[in-house]
Parts: sequence; C-alpha cells; structure tokens
Amino acid sequence: MSNPDPIAIVHAYRNLYRGLLRGIQFSKPARYVVRNQLRDAFRKGHPSMFNQEKIDRTIEFLALATQYRGLEHRILRNLIHTNFSYRRYNHILVRKARTPIQKQLIQTSRIHYDMTVAMLNDSMGLCLR
Repeated sequence: MSNPDPIAIVHAYRNLYRGLLRGIQFSKPARYVVRNQLRDAFRKGHPSMFNQEKIDRTIEFLALATQYRGLEHRILRNLIHTNFSYRRYNHILVRKARTPIQKQLIQTSRIHYDMTVAMLNDSMGLCLR
C-alpha cells in the first residue's frame, strides 16, 4: 500500500477528533483523554497503515454514538473510561505490587482488553483504541 496524501491524513485526524468530541459531548476529562489517544495514534502509527475505509466507518460509528445513547455510545464511553483509568492508575498499581507475581499480573492485565478491542475493530472494520 502506498503512502497516503498528507492532506488526507490531516483531514482524517480532524474528522476523527471532531467526531470523538461530539461523541463524548465535549465533557472535560474525556476530551483530554481523546486528544492524547488520537495524538499517540497518529504520531506512532506508520502512514502506510492508513486506511480510509476504516476511518470512514469509525466516523460513522462516532456519529451513531453521538445521535443515540445505545451500544455505540456505551462502547465509546467505556473505551475512554478504561484508557483514563489505565493512564492515571497503572504506575501506582505497579509500584504498590508486593510480589513479582502481582507485578506480572498488573502488567499483563491489559492484554486481554487489547485483544478484545482488536477483535472488535477487525469484525466491524473500525480503528478504535
């Protein structure tokens, strides 16, 4: 797959950010989590991984999360809440772990969650994190 046009990447970033802000209804803690997560995705992601179809489906998913308080809204809310909690409390939990087994459990606890989100993305053709 060839590298996409830089303007297309900027438009995708702006459309995703706008859709996410509308999906969370501009709530204060969530808007910063969304901003940081989207920045990380676009900064660390390789341009060859850019897929316009997935981005269009994700924007449609976010529009549905905005319009209805149904499954899409709950998925979006839970993804943001989980990311907020992970970024805020993970280092504290690792520091307070007393045994090596506890540290390992805490450090690997997110693997199952990430795999579930990846399967959701694959089955629906989305690009959520």
